[in-house]
Amino acid sequence: MPPSPLTVLRPEHRAPRPLAELAEAIGLAVHGDAAQAGVTGVAVAASHVHPGDLYVALQGAHTHGAAFVDEAHERGAVAVLTDPAGLDRVRAAGLTALVAEHPRAMLGAVSAWVYGTADAAVTLFGVTGTNGKTSTAYLLDAVARQLALRTGLSTTAERVIDGERSASRLTTPEAPEVHAMIALLAERGIDVATLEVSAQALTRHRVDGVLFDVTGFTNLSHDHLDDYGTMDAYLAAKAQLFTAERTRQAVISLDSAYGERVAALADVPVTTISSRPEVDADWRLTITAQEPDRTAFALHGPEGAVLTSAVPVVGAHMAANAGLAIVMLVRAGHSLASIQAAIGDAPIDVYLPGRAERVSGEGGPAVFVDFGHSADAYATTLAALRPFTPGRLIVLCAANGNRDATKRFDMGRVAAEGSDVVIVTDHHPRLEDPAVIRAALLEGVRAASSPVEVHEVVPPEEAIRVAVAMAAPGDTVLWAGPGHLDYRDVGGVKVPFDARALAREALLEAGWPSS
Repeated sequence: MPPSPLTVLRPEHRAPRPLAELAEAIGLAVHGDAAQAGVTGVAVAASHVHPGDLYVALQGAHTHGAAFVDEAHERGAVAVLTDPAGLDRVRAAGLTALVAEHPRAMLGAVSAWVYGTADAAVTLFGVTGTNGKTSTAYLLDAVARQLALRTGLSTTAERVIDGERSASRLTTPEAPEVHAMIALLAERGIDVATLEVSAQALTRHRVDGVLFDVTGFTNLSHDHLDDYGTMDAYLAAKAQLFTAERTRQAVISLDSAYGERVAALADVPVTTISSRPEVDADWRLTITAQEPDRTAFALHGPEGAVLTSAVPVVGAHMAANAGLAIVMLVRAGHSLASIQAAIGDAPIDVYLPGRAERVSGEGGPAVFVDFGHSADAYATTLAALRPFTPGRLIVLCAANGNRDATKRFDMGRVAAEGSDVVIVTDHHPRLEDPAVIRAALLEGVRAASSPVEVHEVVPPEEAIRVAVAMAAPGDTVLWAGPGHLDYRDVGGVKVPFDARALAREALLEAGWPSS
């Protein structure tokens, strides 16, 4: 079932907390009368304000949030947190102002205080890394549910509380939404919650004030250099999650070259895991069987502990994500024996939306839709599909506009080196010229170590039809990039778009069965 439209998750029953006490506790300057006001929530968008909220008016890329203070007031805001530049607008609206030089840096502490999340009786897991965050979070959530725990989940794909789904806007929401969600989890008696944590969430204060019980690291590869400039800066951003301020302990995969560096930077207890036989780690994962729709593995821990299981998708990398999730649960206090008993002999009961998701049926070409949008993600998924492709491996690839342009060449090159046919198309051009984006990918394709058949086909609706039309039984088509998303960003406008549905339609048009 698809998630419901975007909803800001927040507790339903929250007693007001004195505004004056908040200002004193956080060290905020007060302009106006704070003595009588009580705060029940925090909102960074005027349209999300509920009666009793503290509205946070931040400087945005184009507009200051103080421009919307009248709307926030009409919706019931009792006060506004802003910077000196927003003070006059707030005072003109007749609202009490709490002022800080850098209010965004205060958001986590303010939200934690208002929602009381420091005392929330929910075991919190956080997962970061370039690739595999969402899959690991879903796998951890699935195993926790098989342990009969009530769970919450916050990922790029969706937010889920005890089976109730809502849409996501960001991989990690802003700090007020994170703390409101944790408060709601506690209010509903949820046992464990898993949050996907992006590098941007760490450097932009979105998880400030959250203390995770266990955090996990998947890998690090070339991405987001538009934000961080260098891989060292990107690594430093991720490493912030593994400090005593943010987590009690960490489980770190050593499968990527950066794993050991993250482990060395951590100042909390670290447990390591690897699927690479040459790497010395506390836990080891080995692949025991691979099939197009199932990857079996054995997980070996200290003192001879062993668990055997499988994931219901193709790829050793997906099994590695499952191993990381299981060890995180072990570090949180669940015995390996209890986990083995809960998941039994069948594959882990999980659905991974848009992650190596097969949309084709039996008897025709295999067609997969995946969210991977980096060279490393391409390489991993193509390598996983190759052993089950007796025919040609066809990949559709595209790159996002207004994002890290330095990775596009390598995305095209890796797509070509891992496949037999490359179709370059569009995804989220945003405000860039899509032809320029495609040209960078094509340059990489043509620089590959071995030549491949290459096509440039737009729009993507036509590209998937072309890919499926040229495929025969025994061929595999991988549509890399769109994954679970239900839109494309074209010229700054979100246009409805469902890659999985389009791939199924293309299969039916070509006379092949779909899933």
